Amino acid sequence: MFKSIRWKFITIYFLLVFMAMVIVGVFLINQFEQYHLGVVRDNLTQIANSLRISLKDMDWQKNKEDVQENITYYEKIGMEIYVIGRDTNFTIISSTNLSYLNENATEILEPDLILSSFNGDPGEKDIVPKEEGLTSSKNMVFPLYDEHSRVTGAIYLRQNLEEIYNTLDQSINILIRATILALFITIFVGYFIAKSVTGPINDVTIKAEKMARGDFEQVVEIKSDDEIGQLGNMFNYLMARLKSVLQEMSNEKQKMDTIITYMADGLIATTMEGKVIHANPRALEMLRIQEKDILEKHFDETFKQLNERLTIEYLQNSPAKWSGSQMIEMEYGITLRANYAPYMNEKGDLDGIIVLFQDVTEYEKLENMRKEFVANVSHELKTPLTTIKSYTETLLEGAMENQELGKQFLNVIDNEADRMARLVRDLLQLSNADYQQTKWDKKEVDLNYIVEKAVLNLSVSAKNKEQELNYKGLREGVSVWADENRIEQVLLNVISNAIKYTANGGCIDVSLEETQNHATIKITDNGMGIPKEDLPRIFERFYRVDKARSREMGGTGLGLSIAKQIIDVHEGMIKVDSRESGGTAVLIELPLLQEKMCN
Repeated sequence: MFKSIRWKFITIYFLLVFMAMVIVGVFLINQFEQYHLGVVRDNLTQIANSLRISLKDMDWQKNKEDVQENITYYEKIGMEIYVIGRDTNFTIISSTNLSYLNENATEILEPDLILSSFNGDPGEKDIVPKEEGLTSSKNMVFPLYDEHSRVTGAIYLRQNLEEIYNTLDQSINILIRATILALFITIFVGYFIAKSVTGPINDVTIKAEKMARGDFEQVVEIKSDDEIGQLGNMFNYLMARLKSVLQEMSNEKQKMDTIITYMADGLIATTMEGKVIHANPRALEMLRIQEKDILEKHFDETFKQLNERLTIEYLQNSPAKWSGSQMIEMEYGITLRANYAPYMNEKGDLDGIIVLFQDVTEYEKLENMRKEFVANVSHELKTPLTTIKSYTETLLEGAMENQELGKQFLNVIDNEADRMARLVRDLLQLSNADYQQTKWDKKEVDLNYIVEKAVLNLSVSAKNKEQELNYKGLREGVSVWADENRIEQVLLNVISNAIKYTANGGCIDVSLEETQNHATIKITDNGMGIPKEDLPRIFERFYRVDKARSREMGGTGLGLSIAKQIIDVHEGMIKVDSRESGGTAVLIELPLLQEKMCN
């Protein structure tokens, strides 16, 4: 209880009032006692002076009866008076107490005062007995002189002080009761005064405690303009500022959480102790792991099996320390780049690591395609150039003399030049399509006519390999919105590939069907087929299933890439279904003219 500031205030008030009352009481009682004792002293002195005057002109040694009459009056006022003669026995000559007449004064009264008076010095002494039953008194003695200023005797006066000290005791009791009452009043008033001070403080404390538990809807009622009121105003201002700052922080946190949650890259944050504190959905998706699994495990335990260089244990001993990048090859054919960097606490100390995962599968795929493209173009150009160079050198060295051999060499050079020209033409066509620089001559055309024309043009090639090239078309025309030459180029490319990769005596079937929205061209053969793992890449530039055999058969390796680009521009679809040694089926779909016009 006494730890409360309210009770500390009350205790302070209590002690202040108590000390004030004690000091005032002691001072008053002391002054009261001194005042009454002074009054008694003055009275005794006045009486003594009066008696000294009356006795001075009287031979009081011989006229004891007259002296006795002078002092009898004072018996009525409760005062004891003794006239002491100067003899060896200090005899009491006259007294208000007749029982002490002719007695030795030193045995009844204060001997030191009596001796002092006979030496010519007045004396005074207060008797305050320590034992019960005895009375308090003020004793004063004055010397008596004759006409020659010689001490002839002494007047001894004694006044009972019991009434005064009884009055002092009553005063002390009154002061004690007043002090007790004042202290009770002090406690009562101090309680309310302290409450007026500590009440608002308690209110602020209670509301601050609620605020600490997360309830920020707290307002302190202001009842005064003093320091307590200023404290309440500052609390309300602090609460308003805190709510504003927390709202801003909450908004920023929500923005950051939304960005992290929906960002295209995966993000994982871990402490230096290896505890994962955050993993966004994209990271879980990339790593194909459950959130509870990655949060419950140590960071190194999760990533050591993916890349041992992406662990806290490795990074602690790595020269590059905490910043860098690592590649992760996932089992399901995904390539991830893990960029990691440290984050610091407010003291600037290393607090943990943030790892950002990027899916670079397509990038790596494009990079490999680029490398293969450069290698294939280099190879495709190098072969004819080498041939042209060697045959030209041979001709220059004298083969021109043999016309038949020279003609044969020139034919080889011409064929190789045509091969390079086809390669450059195909590359330019792909480049123009990539940069949307190709000019298309789209119009209404009969697809049935285009397919028949392409089959007819390649029938001679099929006959040369003793193959059957069959076409099953439609009786009526099939109208599409297309560039006739480009569609014919696609058909020639696909059918020529079927003829090329089908053994002698094989069979190639071409058919045209019409659905509600599309026209479908299907080219099937019973040739060597395409392995399953190569099917996803057959539309890549320069990609060859069997590179050595493909180059022996000729071609640039760009035909299917060009075909796909042309069909895509016509908002169609081309796909290949094949199995190794089981033939190949190519399906081409183009939207009908009516569907195109509706769109």
